[in-house]
Amino acid sequence: MLVKNHNWKTNYTSTLQSEIDKIKDEGHYRVFNNIERKAGQYPKATRHNNGNQEEIDVWCSNDYLGMSQNRNVISAMQGAAEKLGAGSGGTRNISGTTNFHIQLEKEIAQLHKKERALAFNSGYSANESALKSIILAFDNCLVLSDELNHASLIEGIRASKKEKAIFKHNNVKHLKEILKGVDFSRPKIIVLESVYSMESDFAPLEDVIEVAQENGALIYLDEVHAVGLYGPNAAGIADEKGLAEHIDIINGTLAKAFGLAGGYIASTDTIIDFVRSFSKGFIFTTSMCPAVAAGSLESIKQVKNNKELRENFFENVNYVKKELRQSEIPFLDSGSHIIPVLIGDSKLCKEISDFLLNEHQVYVQPINYPTVPKGTERIRITPTPCHSQESTEKFVEALKDAWFKFMPRLVKFENQFINKTKAF
Repeated sequence: MLVKNHNWKTNYTSTLQSEIDKIKDEGHYRVFNNIERKAGQYPKATRHNNGNQEEIDVWCSNDYLGMSQNRNVISAMQGAAEKLGAGSGGTRNISGTTNFHIQLEKEIAQLHKKERALAFNSGYSANESALKSIILAFDNCLVLSDELNHASLIEGIRASKKEKAIFKHNNVKHLKEILKGVDFSRPKIIVLESVYSMESDFAPLEDVIEVAQENGALIYLDEVHAVGLYGPNAAGIADEKGLAEHIDIINGTLAKAFGLAGGYIASTDTIIDFVRSFSKGFIFTTSMCPAVAAGSLESIKQVKNNKELRENFFENVNYVKKELRQSEIPFLDSGSHIIPVLIGDSKLCKEISDFLLNEHQVYVQPINYPTVPKGTERIRITPTPCHSQESTEKFVEALKDAWFKFMPRLVKFENQFINKTKAF
């Protein structure tokens, strides 16, 4: 007999609530700001807050080139939705494959100079699903993972339940030490990123490729934060360095420089066919909406053929860095487009972010644990070609105001800044 009294369920609720209370106390609780970007006016956005609305400038978006605002991209999406409808209608093998999906994958393969590509609903899903299925295909496979790899890579490796070894970040010497004594014929996969978004640094790709070739290992490279920005074809760091042919599997996203949503892998015909046939994360997921596929296809074409847009992007990045240096605001600078400003305390990081948003109407989201280790909390600045010189100057002045207001509480992190940034 069913009963209406469910008091016993409070034990479950209290357990979950205690975990939520814990991260609130530690300052790691995530607040989702209600931001409504203005089409055609990016980085302008409307912030909805307690029934009020105000205009703000967004400085933390991954829409690196502002392609979500591109009229050709928007028109391509509108045309696809009017032609096919809103959703895909099913998984890829059950009515969910359209010509837009096929053409998108062909364009991605061409972009990375690979035989074939496979589109997923997110870069996270692509990494987790593809890595797990590929690793599981090989008996006694050893996975070698950079210690700062993205959560999606970590989860894909963990889900395979195969032996893994974590090498120190970008430390090829440590990678070699791990591989000493490992039989050449044993299956191995080296997993790394080309640009690490939290440290803003690049992987030593040439050295990793050399190690892989000397030890008979495949390379799985996440180009999520590089694709669309670097290289003559905007295909990422492997493209920029002329090393794409030596990378076995490339992961990328459609959600950052290309401004849409979704992810993909690009590789050989055999590897892609294997993943599409064995990856549960691909097989059992409804495919991306045709409009998203159409918009992504158009965006890749636009970015690939618009060198000036990418040049403007890097000019703006360098301008922001110059202004920060002149203002004596320390930041990590390893040469990439990402500008992390270390704070080192989760609660203080949130306070600074709130101060900038509430007092200056500029939005940079605090980056806290588990995205970064505790004690390394930061705000991450992402300039775009859409940020004008005027808006940049406004932002830097706001950041200076926040920096000197909170400076007394930042003093204890001074050594951390000196050791980790080139800004001093």
